[in-house]
Amino acid sequence: MNVVILVDHGYVSGGQSKVAIESALGLKATGATPIFFCACGPVDSRLGASGIESLCLDQHDILENPSRAAAAVQGAWNRKACAALEALLAKLPKNRTIVHVHGWAKALSPAIGAPIAASGLPAVYTMHEYFLFCPNGGFYNYRTNALCHLAPMSAGCWTTNCDSRNYPFKLWRNARLAIAQASGFANNFSDFILISALQERLLAPYLKKGGGVHRVCNPVEAEALGPKAVPASGDFLFVGRLSAEKGAALFAKAAEMADATPVFIGDGPIAEELRRSHPKARLLGWRSPAEVRVAMRAARALVFPSLWYEGLGLTALEAKAMGTPVIVSDICAARDEISDGADGLWFKSGDVDSLAQALRRMKDDALVSRLAQSAYESYWRHPPTLSRHVEETLAVYRAALARRRG
Repeated sequence: MNVVILVDHGYVSGGQSKVAIESALGLKATGATPIFFCACGPVDSRLGASGIESLCLDQHDILENPSRAAAAVQGAWNRKACAALEALLAKLPKNRTIVHVHGWAKALSPAIGAPIAASGLPAVYTMHEYFLFCPNGGFYNYRTNALCHLAPMSAGCWTTNCDSRNYPFKLWRNARLAIAQASGFANNFSDFILISALQERLLAPYLKKGGGVHRVCNPVEAEALGPKAVPASGDFLFVGRLSAEKGAALFAKAAEMADATPVFIGDGPIAEELRRSHPKARLLGWRSPAEVRVAMRAARALVFPSLWYEGLGLTALEAKAMGTPVIVSDICAARDEISDGADGLWFKSGDVDSLAQALRRMKDDALVSRLAQSAYESYWRHPPTLSRHVEETLAVYRAALARRRG
């Protein structure tokens, strides 16, 4: 089986490209033939070392392109990606080739839909975010820091400045989605992979009828270290991008109210604001994956205060694997991985008092010890390993190929 994997970045720039790269490596190990297609390099060296063919267009990410005009054109319709993908797909056997898109909104553009449609090959789309249906990819208003309930591409959507940058950029994103819809981009996919139960509920009105809809776990890198010897110790920890929609400022304020010290691993646009407004907060910057796992293992609890839906929330799963309970917002997808009162606590999204109360509750050593034990056991009962991810992904491919033959 040939699998053409498409993603914007050939390196780990976030969860989307991380999953695409690791999935390619896992598929290669099973005997499949993945072909890795990306717009922006450098390409992860592990792919070449594993004998995986890569095709990198050596383009800019549209946000990093020094020419804003060129970025606008590329982001709306990437002609180079369209031509290169057309040439690649034309030479692959029709009866045993799958196209799998992990991401397109940062470089590849909706133009990749045209050669996919022309090829007649079954195509799978993993919903890491929501750019296929929402102009800013999040069903979220970055100006009000609240979920957006407007119908995407409605008059209200066009006239609302919800973008994190500016209104002209929002209008460009609406125009790009209009181009994608006019070209039938979403209709090119026979199967959709969702990564959380929340996505199934959220996207039910948008996914086309008659297509395949599947749940596949994202792979989590973790080691079974056993339950923690001293679970009721350590810090309240946040891991991720320091931005408004991730709830970092909410956590800092709630920690002050609960007389707790918030610890942040990560960086982002509100890092300096956090330092100024919350001098007791400890901002450690980005750390290596191994260092993050050590910090999670040592933490009293992970705080996941996201204000938007998220796709899944891998850090919540990584914390559970380390035997660390999670305090999670009740509207984000990570909530589906945390049983309230069993292996973590929920709090009301965006409510600083509710989060502060959850932090105070986590000062109870007996409660933390019980939640930590349960978190570890529930994760390792059926862990989302790379081998499980690959097995579930191959099942989707087989179903898509069978449907196309039928």
